[in-house]
Amino acid sequence: MSFLRVARSSFKIAAQLSKEANKRRCYCASSFLINDSSYRFLKNLGLQSENLGVYNGTWSASGQTVTSYSPIDGRPIASVKEGTIEDYNKTVQEAKAAWKTWADLPAPHRGEIIRQIGQALRDKLEDLGKLVSLEMGKIIPEGIGEVQEYIDICDYAVGLSRMFDGKVIPSERPGHVLIEQWNPLGLVGVITAFNFPVAVYGWNSAIAMTCGNCILWKGAPTTPLTSVAVTKIISSVLDANNLPGAICSLVQAGSDVGNAMANDKKMDLVSFTGSTQVGKKVALAVQERFGRKLLELGGNNAIIVTEDADINMVVPAVLFASVGTAGQRCTTTRRLFLHESIHDTIVERLKKAYAQVKIGNPLEAGVLCGPVHSKASLELFKSTVASAVDEGGKIECGGNVIDRPGNYVQPTIITGLRHDAKVVHRESFVPILYIIKYKNFEEAVMWNNEVDQGLSSSVFTGSLNNVFNWIGPKGSDCGIVNVNIPTSGAEIGGAFGGEKHTGGGRESGSDSWKQYMRRSTCTINYSKDLPLSQGIKFE
Repeated sequence: MSFLRVARSSFKIAAQLSKEANKRRCYCASSFLINDSSYRFLKNLGLQSENLGVYNGTWSASGQTVTSYSPIDGRPIASVKEGTIEDYNKTVQEAKAAWKTWADLPAPHRGEIIRQIGQALRDKLEDLGKLVSLEMGKIIPEGIGEVQEYIDICDYAVGLSRMFDGKVIPSERPGHVLIEQWNPLGLVGVITAFNFPVAVYGWNSAIAMTCGNCILWKGAPTTPLTSVAVTKIISSVLDANNLPGAICSLVQAGSDVGNAMANDKKMDLVSFTGSTQVGKKVALAVQERFGRKLLELGGNNAIIVTEDADINMVVPAVLFASVGTAGQRCTTTRRLFLHESIHDTIVERLKKAYAQVKIGNPLEAGVLCGPVHSKASLELFKSTVASAVDEGGKIECGGNVIDRPGNYVQPTIITGLRHDAKVVHRESFVPILYIIKYKNFEEAVMWNNEVDQGLSSSVFTGSLNNVFNWIGPKGSDCGIVNVNIPTSGAEIGGAFGGEKHTGGGRESGSDSWKQYMRRSTCTINYSKDLPLSQGIKFE
C-alpha cells in the first residue's frame, strides 16, 4: 500500500472516531434501549436513562453527557455524564482519605470484603454478562464468562489475603534477623479498554484491594455503562460494611483524565490496558515522575503447528482463538504458522469451519461471532484487508464488511504473505488471520519472535523435543507460552502479561500481587551489641 493510501486510511479512521465521539454527546432518552422491556436487565443493574459517571462515596459528575451505543445495531442504550479534571482531583482526595481506613484493616478482613464483592457479582452474573454483550459486542457466553472471571479472581484474592508473605533471611550478625515486609502502595489507578470492560478491572481491583490499596478506575469511554454498573455492585458491598465508598472510586471520562492519572504524583501505581501507542505515552509520563506503572498492551500472537500435531485439535483451537470476541482479544491468534506438509489440509479445514460460524446478534443463542466494537474498527478491517492484498495476500475466505445495521465483518483468512510482511507485523484488532507456510521448527520459532509484541504464543505438536525447546531459553519470547492449546483463554491462577512492546506487566495470579505492594528489607537487632556486616571494625 502506498504512503498516500495509508495516510488517507488513517485520516478516515480518525475522522470516524471524531464523528462517533460527537454522536455520543447526547440522545433523546425516550429512544434508549433501557426503556425497552426487552432490556430490563439494565435496570436490574441499577442503571437509568441518565447516569452519573463519577463515584467517590457519592455519585456526581460535572462533565459532558455521552450516549452509549450498542455495536449490535447502533441503537442508543443510555447516557452517562462524564467527570472533569476537577471531579478527578476531588476523587483522588477522597480515595487518599479512604485509604487510611482500608490499610488499617487486617488483610484477612479485607479478603472478607472481596468475598462479598464476588458474591454480589454472582447475584448479578447473567444481567452484567448481558450488559457486556450489549455494550461491547461479544457473545453472551463470553460476556457471562468475563464476569465469571472477576468472580474467580475474587475467590483467588480471598485466599491470597491469608497467604502473601515475605522472607526471613539469615543474618551474618549474631542477635540480628533480616525480614522482608510488604506494604500497600496506596492509590492504584486502573485504566481499562473496551474489549474486557469487567475482567481486567477485576484482575487489578481484587488483588490490589486485598493488598491494602484503594482504586481509582477510568473505564473505556465506549463502555461507560458497564463501568457504572460494576461500581454500583461494589459500592453496595462497601456501604453494607460501613466502609468509605472511595475505596473503589470511578471517574468515567476521556483522555484528559487518563493524562492526569499518568502525570499525578498522588497516583502510586498506574495500571494501563490498551494499545501500545497509548501505553507508551502513559509509560513515559509515569517514568518522568519516577512513578510505578503496570502495562498490558498489544499482542501479535502466533500458533505454530508442526507436522505431527493432532489436526482435530488444531482446527477448533484456531477457530476460537482467531474468531472469538470478533478478533478483539489481546490474545487473539493473528498469525498461524503451518508446516509445509500439512499447510493445504489445515487451510481447507479451517475454511470449512469458518463457513459454519454464525455471525449476528451476540445476545442470540448459537451466534459465535458478534460485531466489532465501533465504526472505526470497520474502517480498520477494510484498510487492513486492502493492505494484505496489496502486499500479495490471497483472501481464502471472508474479507468483507456485512451490509446490515451494526458493525459486522466476515472473519477472514489470508494466505500467501511473507512472514515479515508489514501488514503481518502490524497488530490489527479485527478478525483477520494470516496463515504462513514454514519448513522447519526453528524457522517458525524465529518468526514467532520477530514481531514487536510478546504476549501470547502456542505450539501444537506431538514432540517432547519441540515442547521443551519451545518453553526454553531459545523458544518463545512471550509472557504466555502454551502447548496444544490456543493463545487465548488464560486462567486466572497464572500471571497474565507479556514482554517487549506488550509492556512487561503481570496481572491476575501467581506472584502478580507484588506489583501492587512495596517491599522493605528490615534488619532487626535484638541483642545488646552493634556488630557491623562484612566484619568491618570501626573503633
